[in-house]
Amino acid sequence: MANMNSSDYYRRVAEYYDADARDFEERYWTNPVLQTIRQSLREEVKSRQFVNILEIGFGTGIDAVHFGSIYPDRSIYGIDISTAMLEHARQKVEELGLKNVSLKAGTPEELESLFPGITFDHIYVFFGALNTVHDLQHIASVLRSRMNEGGTMVLTFVNKWYLVDIIIHLLRFRPQMAFRRFRDVWGGYSDLKFLESRCLSPQQVRRAFGSHFTSTGKRGYSILYPAWYRYGWRDKMGRRVSDFLWKTDKILSSTPAWCLGEYALYSFRTK
Repeated sequence: MANMNSSDYYRRVAEYYDADARDFEERYWTNPVLQTIRQSLREEVKSRQFVNILEIGFGTGIDAVHFGSIYPDRSIYGIDISTAMLEHARQKVEELGLKNVSLKAGTPEELESLFPGITFDHIYVFFGALNTVHDLQHIASVLRSRMNEGGTMVLTFVNKWYLVDIIIHLLRFRPQMAFRRFRDVWGGYSDLKFLESRCLSPQQVRRAFGSHFTSTGKRGYSILYPAWYRYGWRDKMGRRVSDFLWKTDKILSSTPAWCLGEYALYSFRTK
């Protein structure tokens, strides 16, 4: 994607998420799989030390207001490419009277102009916002320049090597769908709406961030546990089976199979 015009590219991505904002909250609160994964991601962030923190891709502000509420003495910053998402998020912030939360519309490349002179102790990305950036290697350099020494990051990407999804589509005789994540441009989850994005392998993530950060951990999500877009399977399986698959995923994250899930989480510390 590096050879595309970045402003045109980001405009198209923003239009996608502006439309997605319309019923984002309603869809989220009816999706128990997403809620379970989000809580686990939050625990990753809470285990880090920080005074100020940046969220990239805050959506409707679900996590920004969560951290702003439980850490009233800390500064919460956020950026999102969608102005429609920003409107929803700012309404939450205003309703809760959170003076420690500052949200802006923009891209990671614009961090200095959005929050001039501010550097961060911790940066987090939930649910793959960096799968839609124009040039991931450049973004890694930008993020390093905005971080304090000893700063940490928790980044979650939509993963290229999602084994269960490949198998399901092959069993359904849908080879194009099975290997869609391997394309240069993935297209997003929907068959009806196209999102200019790409799924990323561990090698691609390491190549982008390895020059500036030291890896401190990794974890896979939905290796066997249902992906968020198959959340109905959790009810069909029953609570006991779904809990077993969630615990199995945690065990598999300590093996080479960690990178075979729908999402991959990477923890970094500045060099």
